[in-house]
Amino acid sequence: MRRKLYPINVLARAKTIAVAWEQIGAAVTFGSVTNGVFHEDIVQAGAIEGRIRQAEIQLAVLRNERDALYLSLWDKVKRVYAGVKAIYGDDSTQYEMVGRKRASAIKRRLRGPAAGNP
Repeated sequence: MRRKLYPINVLARAKTIAVAWEQIGAAVTFGSVTNGVFHEDIVQAGAIEGRIRQAEIQLAVLRNERDALYLSLWDKVKRVYAGVKAIYGDDSTQYEMVGRKRASAIKRRLRGPAAGNP
């Protein structure tokens, strides 16, 4: 099922129709749709599209700021992990307190018999 109930290029289609409608005659109506109402909707849709573009630009700027901050924060987190490991060791409770797994708690993978040896 499609996400939207209208085509992606509905505004471009409406602008094409508006130009043709002017050439056909502005006084012509199609049911309750008049040329003036049609033009008002096009102008309103264009204004909303402009506001959406501005919001998307602002959102992109905010995401870039967040990504830069997260990168800086991740560098600091790694530095704290390394510092706690260097000062207290990787089997200490302090190492576990900062969210790492103690060396004694890590289960080592057991090696099975070699494939060629029965």
